[in-house]
Amino acid sequence: SPSERVGAAPAEGFGKIRHAMRMLSLANAFDPGDVHEFVARNRKFLGLPAGAPLPCTAEPKIDGVSLSLRYANGVLVHAATRGDGETGEDVTANARTISDIPSRLTNAPTLLEVRGEVYMRHADFEALNTRVAKTGGRSFANPRNAAAGSLRQLDPDITRTRPLSFFAYGWGMLSDPLADTQMASIERLAALGFRTNPLTRLCDSPEALLAQYHEIELRRPALGYDIDGVV
Repeated sequence: SPSERVGAAPAEGFGKIRHAMRMLSLANAFDPGDVHEFVARNRKFLGLPAGAPLPCTAEPKIDGVSLSLRYANGVLVHAATRGDGETGEDVTANARTISDIPSRLTNAPTLLEVRGEVYMRHADFEALNTRVAKTGGRSFANPRNAAAGSLRQLDPDITRTRPLSFFAYGWGMLSDPLADTQMASIERLAALGFRTNPLTRLCDSPEALLAQYHEIELRRPALGYDIDGVV
């Protein structure tokens, strides 16, 4: 429970953490042709013949705040925002208050950086704004702003009261591979105790990727959280 997690004194400002591996931005695909080109380009890079199967994962792109969690010997040692991709803000004390983020891992690589997204569910966002309004505070404009503002509180006790969630979707530096494939690595993250998105699918063709995109598009209104595409 977040209320039982060890807190820390309010900070005067956030320190900086340099990412061992950069947190890169994503390229965009705007039409089906871009998806076909993406698969063809990666086939060529891997030395596969045209038309050869190239399984890819597809999952919702959560509209929140990117976060990198570093574990050493199974213990969470620091958490950093994306920042400029090379250096982020040290929000370790705040990340420890989020119930979706394990403080300790069992059977994890000796060094593991887990990448994911901090976000706020629609119902939690509405409840937070209702609570803020009752105390005469200023309401948040949208769930993403609420998540960002809550994660970057100088007082972790304030973050503790905010209903933040976290999806793990990748990794940075690690001492040993999580698995041999992207999909198996995501499943390993789930086995370690992280929440991963249940709409993640393994697709064996550009057509299957586009079908998963349209499936998520249809389900988007009922997801209960904001997304801004499919990865």
